[in-house]
Order: sequence, then C-alpha cells, then structure tokens
Amino acid sequence: MDNKIATAAEALEGNVKKPTAAVVHSDPHVQTVEQEPLPDALNKKPVEQKSPAEWAYQRLILYIQNFEKTLNAEEEVAMGFTDTGAGVLKIEGIGYFDPDIVTFYGTDQTGARVQLVQHVSQLNVLLRSMPKDVDAAEPRRIGFRLAEALDKETDE
Repeated sequence: MDNKIATAAEALEGNVKKPTAAVVHSDPHVQTVEQEPLPDALNKKPVEQKSPAEWAYQRLILYIQNFEKTLNAEEEVAMGFTDTGAGVLKIEGIGYFDPDIVTFYGTDQTGARVQLVQHVSQLNVLLRSMPKDVDAAEPRRIGFRLAEALDKETDE
C-alpha cells in the first residue's frame, strides 16, 4: 500500500486514462497515426471530458492529415461511400455537434455539393485520393487546416 498523500487534483490526474493506440502493418517503414504521440492540442482536455463526437472529430483530423502526407501534388483527400451508390466526397470541411454527430462537407466527383451527417456509433470513413481541381495551382490540404484550427481551438 502506498502511504503517499495526494491533493484532490493529483488524485484526479492519477485516475485519468491516457488514450492508447496500436498498429501492425505489413510494411514496417509505413508511418501511421497510431505510432505518433498525440499532438499537445489533443491532450489539453482529458478524454473523459470529451464527447464521443469531439473525440472522433479530433482523431479523424490526425488520420486525414497523415493520409494527405502520402498524396502527390495532383491529388486531394476524399472519402468513399459504401453501399450507397453516392460515390465519393472530396473533403472540404469536417465538424461535430455534441454529443454524437460528425459532419463532412464537400463535393462529389461531378462537382455537386455533398454533406454527410453521421452518428458517431455509425462512423466509418474510407479515405481515398482524388484528382485535385484542374484549375487549382496547389492541392487543398484540409487535414493540415483542420489541425491548425484544432491548435487554436484548444488554446482558448
């Protein structure tokens, strides 16, 4: 038994669970999100204090950003839909609405505006590459913009 006396704050901090992640990949040189430490922005608020939507949103940002690192200058990130016939959605924005909704904003392969509103219990995202707009000089990297916004959001 430990006879150490702790303040209420220290006791609370000691009971906070740290998020864990793991990955096994066939190529040992592939770098994945699960192998990286969480950015400081995600550690500012304990997981237990986040809604399922907020926590899913924050981790989606990491996955999208990591996926974008693998794209070339002619590609942008998109998400594919399974069993809907809707095709793909070029991700232009992501949001969440506590406690349990995550929303994706974008365009489909025809250029039509698309929005997917999804309950976190049904969250299933297939990230794909999609050609960037031919008129765009540079591909848009939404993952990096989302990560910047997350850093600003958690500093407040």
